[in-house]
Amino acid sequence: MNGLVDGLVALVTGGGSGIGAASARLFAAEGARVAVADIDGDAAAVVADEIAASGGDAIGMAVDVADEDAVAAMVAAVVDRFGRLDCAHNNAGISSPPFATIDMSLEECNRMLSVNLTGVFLCVREELKVMVPQRSGAIVNTSSGAGVVPAPGRPHYTAAKHGVLGLTKVVAKEHAADGIRVNAVLPGIIHTPMIEASFGDNQAVWQGVAASVPTGRLGLPEEVAQAAVWLCSPRASYVNGESMAVDGATVTR
Repeated sequence: MNGLVDGLVALVTGGGSGIGAASARLFAAEGARVAVADIDGDAAAVVADEIAASGGDAIGMAVDVADEDAVAAMVAAVVDRFGRLDCAHNNAGISSPPFATIDMSLEECNRMLSVNLTGVFLCVREELKVMVPQRSGAIVNTSSGAGVVPAPGRPHYTAAKHGVLGLTKVVAKEHAADGIRVNAVLPGIIHTPMIEASFGDNQAVWQGVAASVPTGRLGLPEEVAQAAVWLCSPRASYVNGESMAVDGATVTR
């Protein structure tokens, strides 16, 4: 049986760990050739090598998505290697310790927005430059539950993730007639290295967070990847401009 994205070319940013790594692996398992991009080039290379060792076709790249020239070079490298670009999961993002809005520096705010919002914009713009002439393509942007409800102590993160949803909807409307679909996934609390760094070894925190989720557990990166790959597949051919929560019913809308 063919995979969900058999024969397609996929790009995953933030692909060196967590949700991005799971997404890159699943794209490959479902038949795509994959470009794995991450600010940590070594981590991206490890994931690409794992895919290649499993019989897939992948490349790893070091990319800062907040750097306009680096993003343009990334997409050009994908097309140079694979000849086209069919799917993109714009997943790269950062977090930070909580700050009250009144105490937040402009530097900290701008850093968050530059990666989590401007970085998504830059990726989408360059991906469209390839997909529009092809008259086909599917883009999935990673937002968050904080894209639809506030995350107190993280006003900059909340603003960025709301912005990702707005960008997703606009681009979906603008390019539906070009055969391009643009959707978003909204992960809840997912067990990733970023979460591990935040919670550390404090078991009480882990238990408390798990108890706050209706399913009683944190999500897995692979569960978000399943949604992203499906949204990029022909099986989601009439899904466009959608915001799909993958959060165990944590946020209900």
